[in-house]
Amino acid sequence: MVGIVVVSHSERAAEGIAEVAAEMAGDTRIEPVGGDGKGGIGTVPDAIEDAIDAAAGGETDEGGRSDGDGVVVLVDLGSAVMNADVAVELSDAEAVIADAPVLEGAVNAAVAATDPSATVESVREQAEAARDIEKL
Repeated sequence: MVGIVVVSHSERAAEGIAEVAAEMAGDTRIEPVGGDGKGGIGTVPDAIEDAIDAAAGGETDEGGRSDGDGVVVLVDLGSAVMNADVAVELSDAEAVIADAPVLEGAVNAAVAATDPSATVESVREQAEAARDIEKL
C-alpha cells in the first residue's frame, strides 16, 4: 500500500490535514509532520524522514529498505519542499514529492491510495490533479 506524508510548517496544520484526508483513506498510512521540533514553526528533515519511513510501512530488509509500495509526500511551502527533498534522499523508502496543494492533494492522494493497484506514481498524479480543482 502507498503511504502518505503531510508536511507543514505547523504541526497542528499537518495533523489537521492528515485528519481530513484520513476520512477518505481506508487503511492507508498517513503521517503528519511539522514544526521545528521545539514547538515552533518550521520543518526538520530528520522528522520528515522518520514520517516517510513510518508511512512506508511493511517489513524492512537488513539494509533498512521497506517492502511497502512507497510514499507520496505533500508539502505546504518554501523550506518544507527543500527539507522534504533532503528527507526523501536520506530515506531508504521509495518516496516522491507531489507538486500539489497540500490539503486537496492529500485528500486526492488518500482516495487514490485505497486502490489495490495504486502505485507511487498513480497516487502522486492524483494528488497533483488537485491543482486543477475549482472552488467556485
